[in-house]
Amino acid sequence: MKWTPSICALALTLSGCAEAADYELEDVAGGLDHPWSVAFLPNGDFLVAERSGQLKRISGDKQTTIDGVPDTYVAGQGGFFDIVLAPDFESSGVVYLAYADGSKRANRTAVLRATLRGDALVGGDVILRAEPDKKTAHHYGGRLAFLSDGTLLVTIGEGYSNKDEAQEIDGHFGKVLRINGDGSVPRDNPYVSRGGPAAKVWSYGHRNPQGLAIDPATGTVWLHEHGPRGGDEVNVIEPTLNYGWPAITYGIDYSGAMISPYKEMDGMEQPLKYWDPSIAPSGLAIYRGAAFPQWQGNLFVGGLKSRDVRRLTVEGITITDEEILFSEIGERIRDVRVGPDGNLYLLTDSGNGRLIRVTP
Repeated sequence: MKWTPSICALALTLSGCAEAADYELEDVAGGLDHPWSVAFLPNGDFLVAERSGQLKRISGDKQTTIDGVPDTYVAGQGGFFDIVLAPDFESSGVVYLAYADGSKRANRTAVLRATLRGDALVGGDVILRAEPDKKTAHHYGGRLAFLSDGTLLVTIGEGYSNKDEAQEIDGHFGKVLRINGDGSVPRDNPYVSRGGPAAKVWSYGHRNPQGLAIDPATGTVWLHEHGPRGGDEVNVIEPTLNYGWPAITYGIDYSGAMISPYKEMDGMEQPLKYWDPSIAPSGLAIYRGAAFPQWQGNLFVGGLKSRDVRRLTVEGITITDEEILFSEIGERIRDVRVGPDGNLYLLTDSGNGRLIRVTP
């Protein structure tokens, strides 16, 4: 199904309607069970990871369930998270899946490396289990992205009840990790000499990062993370930097209590943008396609609570403008991706979730 919205009525920008793009929305697939992420296969098919623990191949109007996926802990926010293709996928067939691993008493974010062969994952190997275990079913992070050197970044949430550990290097709560494609530790990681869990740490002081994207034009690593009540953040991530949680925050606790009296502190990074009230961001894309030339270099942030997508105009690493798009969909947006065809793709987060294509 396609529909064309009235752009000037729906796109809210700081500079009016002049920058709004004409677009159409088309349903590619429906009936998905809380889809979390989408990857694009070279033959035009899609891989969609569902939080309920299924991996689907979408080919035209056909959906096939992929065999050989790992068991996952489906509770709270737990289940399947990100699915990405290896940089050499066309020759290797290797995919990476982030998911919740374990049980109620002991669970963690994990990453599986496997080969997609037909409609099955074969040779699966768990290359990462975040340390230490936790007892909550919340704040897993779970986003994946490859740097240009072939190493893999993995976002790990602070487990909700372990927020103070986001400030500790010797553990994975509230971190961005960097590993090799086989799960080993890169020799040039900043804390490799400390050994143990710290050897994989790239940056720290994060809450629940569910948006990660690397600009292919500049190599800039963009990340967003959930705040509590307010304080959702967008940051540029660099190794060894401390992004502040929970020592500094622009949000308050869900109960209304103060988490920290500080919004800034020496040695901690300020967000490039924050939202208060929260939009509950999930999914992040950098537009570098041909279909929408006016969107070149823009960031696209999915909103779960806000039920829309935020287009952020960027100059260097300065965010200069914000536009609200696709609110006519009226659903929680879990993932935002730019396809090889230059179109934008959205996943809606529900028990009857949809994969939607945005075209000019």
